[in-house]
Formats: sequence, structure tokens, C-alpha cells
Amino acid sequence: MSLRLPSRVLLPHNAGSLPPAMRMRQSLAQFEEAFREEAAQSIAHRERLRKRAVQRTRSRRVDRRRKLGRMRFALLALSIVATAVIVTIVMFQTLAMIAG
Repeated sequence: MSLRLPSRVLLPHNAGSLPPAMRMRQSLAQFEEAFREEAAQSIAHRERLRKRAVQRTRSRRVDRRRKLGRMRFALLALSIVATAVIVTIVMFQTLAMIAG
């Protein structure tokens, strides 16, 4: 069994009717169009990536702000309770010294 190679190279459906110079121009035009499409897609992709990065940064900043806010609130509440306890102890010791 022998393999037979095609006697002619298959060209795009309309390339056979065009002279070689026209085929070259058409090929270059197709290449340029494909390049423009890919460049546009690349620009759109970079813009989507940039927007996602901005959104992640914003989200991290909000999370950090909430975390710091909770910590500050806890420290404020703790300092208020500690102040109340200290004032109560000092007040009762002073009352005991005066009364005793």
C-alpha cells in the first residue's frame, strides 16, 4: 500500500481564482485584521484585569478599616470598663479611710 500525496496544495476557497499578488495582499489584510482583533482583545483583557485589581484593593482596604475599627472599639470599651473599675476601687478605699 503506497501513500499518495495530493498533486496540488489546497488553498482557501477563493484563493484559486486570484492572481498571486492579490492573494498576498488578501493574506496580509487578513493577518493585519487578526492582529487588530487580538490587540483589541488584549487591551480589553488588561482593562478587566486592572478593574479586578482595583476592586480587590478596595475590598482589602475596607476589610482592613473594619478590622481596625473593631479593634479600636474593643480597646475603647476595655478602657472604659477598666476606668470604671479603678474609680470604684479608689472611691471605696477613700470612703473606707474616711469612715474608718
